[in-house]
Amino acid sequence: MMKILCIGALSMASFYCAQSFPVSSIAENLKKNANAVIRKDFTTIQINKIDDIKYQYYTATTVLNKDGDSQAMVYIPYEKGNSISDVKVTYHDESGKKIKSYSKSDFNDFANNNQGTFYSDNRILALSYTPTQYPYTVEFSYQIGDENTIFLPDFVPFKSTNISLEEAQIKIINNSGIELKTKIYPSKYNYTSVNESDNGSDKTYTYKNVSAIEDVFLLPQTVKILPKVSFALTKFNLEGKQGSINSWSEFGAWYYNSILQPVSVTSPSIKSEVAALNLQGTTEEKVKKLYQHMQEKTRYIAVALGIGGWQPMLPDEVQKKGYGDCKGLSNYMKILLDEAGIPSYYSVINSGASPVSFDADFPKMGGNHVILMVPTEKGNIWLENTSQQIAFNHLSYNTTDRNVLSIRKNGIELIETPVYPAQQNKEKQILKIKLNEDNSILGDGNFSYSGSQYDNTISLVNMSPKDRNEAAKNLLNTLNFEKIEMKNFLNDKDQALAKYDLDFKAINYSKNAGNSMIFRAVPIYSNTVYKIEENRELPFELRQSFEDEYEINYTIPQNFKVEEIPQNVTFNSEFGSYTLKFVNNGTELKVNRIIKVNKGLYPKEKYNDYINFRKKTINNDNSKILITKI
Repeated sequence: MMKILCIGALSMASFYCAQSFPVSSIAENLKKNANAVIRKDFTTIQINKIDDIKYQYYTATTVLNKDGDSQAMVYIPYEKGNSISDVKVTYHDESGKKIKSYSKSDFNDFANNNQGTFYSDNRILALSYTPTQYPYTVEFSYQIGDENTIFLPDFVPFKSTNISLEEAQIKIINNSGIELKTKIYPSKYNYTSVNESDNGSDKTYTYKNVSAIEDVFLLPQTVKILPKVSFALTKFNLEGKQGSINSWSEFGAWYYNSILQPVSVTSPSIKSEVAALNLQGTTEEKVKKLYQHMQEKTRYIAVALGIGGWQPMLPDEVQKKGYGDCKGLSNYMKILLDEAGIPSYYSVINSGASPVSFDADFPKMGGNHVILMVPTEKGNIWLENTSQQIAFNHLSYNTTDRNVLSIRKNGIELIETPVYPAQQNKEKQILKIKLNEDNSILGDGNFSYSGSQYDNTISLVNMSPKDRNEAAKNLLNTLNFEKIEMKNFLNDKDQALAKYDLDFKAINYSKNAGNSMIFRAVPIYSNTVYKIEENRELPFELRQSFEDEYEINYTIPQNFKVEEIPQNVTFNSEFGSYTLKFVNNGTELKVNRIIKVNKGLYPKEKYNDYINFRKKTINNDNSKILITKI
């Protein structure tokens, strides 16, 4: 087996030295919408045994402009115990002529810590290079060995927009005797396809000539557009813990016994902590008291330690130190619930603004976040344990509407997280507006936010009054504020509701027309620019349903009367609905406006229908009211 690997390495070295990548040879269709072009992306994975895997990487990327630099960053993430060899980097100019070469000794070694990461076994070798000309091409190759065989990467053409691909190939040489499962997920939109070649223990997959995805308005994640191939060994190793993954049930039992059970331990101090709370009432009331207690005494810090970064910290360590990551805090909360006699389940999830679920028919290690699920007779309670500010039994839009791997003693159960309807993702405005003859307005507003719109207000909790005022000014930027003050901010963690009051003065709201003044019906609304696309090439995604309800009460100057108001309007579409109504009481004018938008992944053919729907809502928001001097 070593002989085979060495021959492969020699072949790759020869291939590496023989290449030339003039920019002139890039096909025109690959330059369109591209900041960078992947010329070659070859990966060879050799599985020798359950705890011995070798990766061989070779990429050549042409950067067309400054915006493509991030696609050509040269770095090698690794962990203690990985063996890294045959590191080669060569930069070429536009014609393909070599500019400079580097080796492993030119790299810097860093702790691979994101901001907020406190403990981590992850490290990174990185090469610093500042380009002096565009376009340029970078060739990069290396080999790395690992004992962990659970993390076989998915094979996709690329992972971001504005990058195209000439050729990519992944080859898996399975000498281990362990069954390798594969699954191809075709592009739902026929964007491109993968070619498969199976030669006994060797499997090869290839993409060729894949155009860049333009970063257009309301674009779904690239993972929802492109094809991919997933791989999983039926037997694997993770930091010396070996297991099987023929089914979610089998994998879940291993996860429970090998990952969670060793750290699912209580302590006398945790027992005392729960006893001191004197929990009473319903299960929900007990869970809420425990959860809010946990929030008050802990904070989130990323920790990438413990069986490949997947095992939580010990609960008593979280208790003593007052911090942990999603794994440690969720496990600590679980132990608190255990002590209270309340069952709960550690749940692994794919967190992100666009929902991505696990495949029920293809078990493999995955997920990037952990939450907790507590079953009750009234339904599941979901706990996000990394935020000190988020409400009880509330999940943000990053974790709703997808499934979780709920880890049980006898296996994994795939469970769906809640889907919040538009009426629950609600903003409500009640505004009292006094119109002044100098075209300014004085405003007194009450604002409330629930559901996913509540999530957007969490950042306000820890802000100073001055920063809150600036945040409100930026958020409500359809008005030209002369002064603004946010008051009485409330984060209602029992109801998942945020509220605040707003006092403001805005100038140039109305316009003079002889003895009259004209102003728009809705002062504060979404001023997003919606543009028709004649040649929309891809679907569009509305990631959240929501409903906005506004009640606006105008007081006009004493020597004016309401001369003209728009007609009431209501219209509906598959994307949502809109209502605008007016009530004239002489010196006061009341405006009621409700808009509802339905989430969904919609075909490209309906894109302009949606744009026209939103344009129509904005046009009505901007409909004009005329008042005239008596």
